[in-house]
Order: sequence, then C-alpha cells, then structure tokens
Amino acid sequence: MLAHHFDETKLNRLENRVKLYGNNMAPNPRRVHIFMAEKGITCENVQLDIVKGENLSDEFLAINPRGMLPTLVLDDGTVIDETVAICRYFEETQPEPALMGTDPVNKALVESKQRHMEWDGLLGAMEAFRNAFPGFASRGLGGNVGTVEAIPALVERGKETLRRFYERLDGQLAASKFIAGDDFTIADITALCTIDFAAGAARVPIPEECANVSRWHTEVSARPSIQG
Repeated sequence: MLAHHFDETKLNRLENRVKLYGNNMAPNPRRVHIFMAEKGITCENVQLDIVKGENLSDEFLAINPRGMLPTLVLDDGTVIDETVAICRYFEETQPEPALMGTDPVNKALVESKQRHMEWDGLLGAMEAFRNAFPGFASRGLGGNVGTVEAIPALVERGKETLRRFYERLDGQLAASKFIAGDDFTIADITALCTIDFAAGAARVPIPEECANVSRWHTEVSARPSIQG
C-alpha cells in the first residue's frame, strides 16, 4: 500500500526543488521511478530517448558529462547520478516507508542483497542486450564513452549469467517472502527491473522451473508503484 502519513509541507519543498532526468523504459531510471512511487514522491521528470542518444547531447552533457541516466538535479545545482545514490537522497529526505533498511544489520543486509541483484543479474541483462541491439552496435558501453564496438560473443555470456541468477534467486526465495526478508525494499525494486528487462530486452524470461521467482514476481508486479 502507498498510504503513508507525510509532512505535506516538507514533501512539497522536496518535490519543488528537484528535477529528474531519465527514461522509464530503461531499468535504472525505472528503479528510481518505482522507489519514488513507493514513497509517494513526485518531481519534474524529463524523459530522454537513449536509443536516439539524447543523453549524449551537448545540452545534457553540460548537466552530466558522463551522459548517464538517471540524473537528479537539485535546486542549488547539485547533480547526483547513480541509481542507488539518488534513492539514498530520497530515503534520507523522506524516510518512510523505509526501503533501504531499518537498523544497522538490516541496512547492511538490504544493501548486500540489492548489490547481488545488480551484480548477479542486471549486469548480465545489460551485457546481453547492449551487445545484441543493432542501435548500440557502436555504443557497446553506456554513457558518454565515445565509440565502443559491441561484442556479439558477450551476448551468450550475459544470458548464461542470467540463467545462473534465476537459479540462485529461486533458492533464496524459497525461504523468504521478499529479496531481503519480510519487507519490500530497494533490493526487490532492482530485482523486478532486472527480471523485466531480462525477459523483454535480453529475451531471457524466468525459467519455468523457478516457481519461487515466478511467485515473487507476480506478487511484486501487482504493487501500485509498479502499476503506475
């Protein structure tokens, strides 16, 4: 549920002072979008077409020379990129509901699981997609890195990474409702965006034998923050 008690004055100040650059079709900007929705936060949202290279335009590179999405700009000109760093900003300014842990041990556990979802799954999905998609044939690496040719041989490696990711995750979810325990956290957001991206862009859906992952995915996908 998204029904939480907010200090509306504080929330309005937060929403009025930030601008988020992203592309909600891409997994990392989508992670921030869902994170904000869980907290009931909105702000000015500028969508850039990654395939067309709008994130590599001179206008955007003047904001973020790395050309990376998502990028958050505060009203004082502070620029924050990297998905988890942006989520951390929102977690600190709007602590409830807690999506990055509640005490030292839980926070460490959530951070660990969230990193597992990135390293074990999302990187493989991105590797499989970016090295196969014709539009990125000369953009084998993300962001403003100039011309880097894609490597087709990395596609299968990315897909094998995903197959191992699903198997490992299925075992974890056999004993846990969510990725990091009993509560929905940023680790679940990362896992969901990884799996949706893997199934669609990378064409590696959840294997039929991974019933625990399928159960979790169905439940999490029904959350209002995901539907919106």
